[in-house]
Amino acid sequence: MKKRIKSEMTDDLRPEYNLGQLLKGGVRGKYAKRYQEGTNLVLLSPDVSKAFRDAEAVNEALRLVLRLKEIPNAKKTGARRA
Repeated sequence: MKKRIKSEMTDDLRPEYNLGQLLKGGVRGKYAKRYQEGTNLVLLSPDVSKAFRDAEAVNEALRLVLRLKEIPNAKKTGARRA
């Protein structure tokens, strides 16, 4: 079986796209450091996302939960939820 040379290969890229132009100015590893640091993206359920206006509101609520969690023996001291 004969190997096809590059010029005979079919190309799925549309003729109006020029890879040389599209890839011009690209920077290899531009986001590599950020990727290695990791992310903590969380998808909220629709009902939960309606309760918060933005990411800062979600963060504020989670910080409150963390502070409440740190209170030792909160249930034993008679602390009640509002």
